[in-house]
Amino acid sequence: MALYCRERHPAGGKELCPSCAELLTYAKSRLDKCPFAADKPACSACPAHCYKPARRRQIQEVMRYAGPRMLRSHPLLALCHLLKKFKKPGGRKS
Repeated sequence: MALYCRERHPAGGKELCPSCAELLTYAKSRLDKCPFAADKPACSACPAHCYKPARRRQIQEVMRYAGPRMLRSHPLLALCHLLKKFKKPGGRKS
């Protein structure tokens, strides 16, 4: 999110702009409630959609922009995320 905000909304410094901060808070709250918990695959491969449709479009926009650019700044995290796309979801948490 920071990469997207810094390069798309350059008015701020190290802090996220208010709209990106709000989206990040929303995403964290939804992921905390995810029924797959630690066994969660990447969102694009997940059978349960955690986000409302409008928010899902916003997250997709962020990921389409920031995902490929993560390779240069966080190559290990980008690789781990890529591998999650092939992971099958485990059992749902109670």
